[in-house]
Amino acid sequence: MSEATSKVSTLRKWLMAGILVWAPLAITFWVINAVVGFMDKTLLLLPPNYRPEHLFGFNIPGLGAILAVFLVLLTGALVANFLGRKLVALGESVLHRIPLVRSVYSAVKQVIETFVSQDSRSFRKVVLVEYPRKDCWSLAFLAGDPVGEVQEKTAQHLTTVFVPTAPNPTSGFVIMVPAHEIIELDMTIEEGFRMVISLGVVVPRGNKKPMTVSEEAPAALENPPVSG
Repeated sequence: MSEATSKVSTLRKWLMAGILVWAPLAITFWVINAVVGFMDKTLLLLPPNYRPEHLFGFNIPGLGAILAVFLVLLTGALVANFLGRKLVALGESVLHRIPLVRSVYSAVKQVIETFVSQDSRSFRKVVLVEYPRKDCWSLAFLAGDPVGEVQEKTAQHLTTVFVPTAPNPTSGFVIMVPAHEIIELDMTIEEGFRMVISLGVVVPRGNKKPMTVSEEAPAALENPPVSG
């Protein structure tokens, strides 16, 4: 290896090491800043004279997030009693009379209730399914058992799973497969999402580390294929 090639290799190594330090920090900061910035918009609910920039002369980042959490807790406390539930039911009855709004609201509410419910089996398990063809396995999330017409018109016990796309796990495919063809995994939902977002690079801890190309070569020499 020439001296110039060695220097280029060293610079490349330093560049990758620097990216591994700064990229996660930058993305984490960007996500948190976006979330906090969105939650800070709740300060617009306050009268102009009571906003931080008017009281203190400058804005306080994160104050809106505290206000948002307080409003959510206050709303939960109000709707937990009989009167609150009646008010929510009244408001939903109005929304259900609006054609486009009722479709969106009902779907979003049902999805959120599925995620939040402690008794729900939905998105509590990471599984493997043969998709998009046989002998080709995809990571998926258990969504639950289909009911109604779907189950009535099939001869097998089907299970609904969500197969996410990488690196954006918020999009994907909803498929229904026979329950006995699903393989449940021990990894958590968070580990499954990390694996999808990282394009399969981040493997959950405890799993066997996949062999690299440099490791496969010695193994192939030790166990050469037997020719016919």
